[in-house]
Amino acid sequence: MNARRTAPAPAVGAGVGVGVVAAGRAVELLRAHADHPSAVLALNEGTSRYAGRSREGLVAYTRRGRRDVVQFAAPFARPEDRGGLLEEFWAHLAAGPGPAPRVTAAQVARADVPLYAERGFTVNQLGCTYGIDLARFTVRGKPLAKVRQNVNRARREGVTVVEADPGDLKDRRELDAIDARWLAGKGRHVKELSFLIGERGGPAGPLRRTFLARHQGRTVGYISYSPVWGVRSGWLYDLTRRSPSAPVGTVELVNLTALARFREEGAGWLHLGLTPFAGFRDAHEPACSSRGLGRALRWVAEHGRLVYPARSQEAFKLKWAPHVIEPEYVAFHDGVGLPAVWHLLRATGAV
Repeated sequence: MNARRTAPAPAVGAGVGVGVVAAGRAVELLRAHADHPSAVLALNEGTSRYAGRSREGLVAYTRRGRRDVVQFAAPFARPEDRGGLLEEFWAHLAAGPGPAPRVTAAQVARADVPLYAERGFTVNQLGCTYGIDLARFTVRGKPLAKVRQNVNRARREGVTVVEADPGDLKDRRELDAIDARWLAGKGRHVKELSFLIGERGGPAGPLRRTFLARHQGRTVGYISYSPVWGVRSGWLYDLTRRSPSAPVGTVELVNLTALARFREEGAGWLHLGLTPFAGFRDAHEPACSSRGLGRALRWVAEHGRLVYPARSQEAFKLKWAPHVIEPEYVAFHDGVGLPAVWHLLRATGAV
């Protein structure tokens, strides 16, 4: 690893409109350069995107308050261009007046940790991401016993699964109704991630596929899937919603149906996405990590069900016997401060 360098402290509010990338161009850049299972989240409607000028690629980010910039993953560019694009992005932020911001990068892949460590960032594990190799997947055997049990139960109850027609107004109205019931059923203490999950509409809407669960003549749940580019290309299990009246096993039946469809079509991987506050290992923490932050994140993993239901999310993903489990990271510029942590949690919807 090269000697660590301190990143320039950029100023928020500068360079408005300069380097901004349109959604269509963003899709082109992601197809060409993304190698992250959740890269499609860079297309979220509320996310800003900076297009490289000296180097081809893009940086996805959101602004929080007057001083904080939360970046999604590392720059999407050729590996040899990522460091330069990162510094170009910081220079873009620093081009105008304003207080020096706190830059935080969330969902940084393990391979990109050195980009931030070399530039003086504090980097800690945020959670883990999970992936299924469709060529090796089998529903047989002990690891998938719970999945088989739940799927069979849903089938006995009469649940069926179909792929949604994006142009069908009836399908869209039913999805809206499920969303409303799902959010109401979660209660006021539980919040979903907003910066680190997909959405039904937005620029990525035409790229997404949605599978519906039907029971007794009405839709009772759905899962949407987004494309994944790069070495482990395929699909990302993204949004899940189910009605409280949906029979046990509905979600498993939908996912197994979609998985089988993707495999028939020749897709390589089904990614289950990031679970924050899960899968912590001492071996995953880089030398530039903060021990205090590490302890705090592990406390959330053990006791923070009101912040995010990490244990149940992790258990669901492990139930599918994923072939790859990899850590993902959060990187803080100029060390870890409470305001930066607060804005990270606000950006993700955890508080």
